[in-house]
Amino acid sequence: MEAVLWYVLTGTRGGPNRVRILRAIDDRPRNANQLADRLDLDYTTVRHHLDVLRDHDVVERTGDGYGTVYYPTEGTRNHWEVVEEIADASPV
Repeated sequence: MEAVLWYVLTGTRGGPNRVRILRAIDDRPRNANQLADRLDLDYTTVRHHLDVLRDHDVVERTGDGYGTVYYPTEGTRNHWEVVEEIADASPV
């Protein structure tokens, strides 16, 4: 999981926004629209990042459609210190 976190949070241009998304849903689960509002990002950008995070088992979701909320997986929570290390080293 550590290698996955380093890859999805630092290996691409979208890494800083993915860190912001992870921190926001760690605070409390949110849907894509809530994340877009909270982080001042375009909705489609947020959806893209959520899809990448889901594809790598960093976040999971519950619910359907507009009500779908996202939260960190157990594996991500077990390696949260890596997320914080990346966040501290990133210009987030």
